[in-house]
Amino acid sequence: MVNDRLSVVRVRWPKAYRIIRSIHPPVDLFEDIAEPQDWEALVSAESKTNPRIWDHIGRLDLVPVDRRVSGPGASYLMAPFVHISTDRPGRFTDGTYGVYSAGDREEVAIREVAHHHGRAMANSREEPGWTSQFRMLINRLDLDLHDARPHGQYHDPDSYRSSQALGRNLRAGGANGIVYRSVRCPGGECVAIFWPDLMDIPVQADHFDFHWDGKQVDKVRNCRTNAIFAL
Repeated sequence: MVNDRLSVVRVRWPKAYRIIRSIHPPVDLFEDIAEPQDWEALVSAESKTNPRIWDHIGRLDLVPVDRRVSGPGASYLMAPFVHISTDRPGRFTDGTYGVYSAGDREEVAIREVAHHHGRAMANSREEPGWTSQFRMLINRLDLDLHDARPHGQYHDPDSYRSSQALGRNLRAGGANGIVYRSVRCPGGECVAIFWPDLMDIPVQADHFDFHWDGKQVDKVRNCRTNAIFAL
């Protein structure tokens, strides 16, 4: 099996950094006090007057009731697990299920997302300029994770074939997630967490603007300080 040689290690980060698009508002259902086991019934009732609500809520069926999180800020944890697409695969998912990805430093999160945002901009042939705004999320990590860091086949910069097979097998086997080396920020580390209830609800930090030069995201601007960083 692809995961035979992976050890399980305790990963403790005082701060785990994740960066997401700022255009997505919180989902009221996840932020409310309603019990997670009642969510489908509530959405079904509201869909009678608002048929598009399921698009807003996402794929609730992908997260078992006992693994859901609710309350203020819960949208940040639930979103990557219910809004999934095979058009947006990741290193450890083919897009048929979600993962919560984060880095051990702010720079790691920015560089990882900048790489993928740049590919999306290239595919859509966007004109150069300042593009989408992103927000940083920060929470604490203290989990037993499978350690992919020593294994080069899971860090291929161009192919996710081996790493996606690993993610699929580990998730099916009940693993919490994977810790691995950042491919886009040498010296950094990343995690891919398989379920939303395994992490603290994150808090929002700074916002960032990404600049697209026609070939790549070449710089980032901190919207709070106006500092610009070259990538």
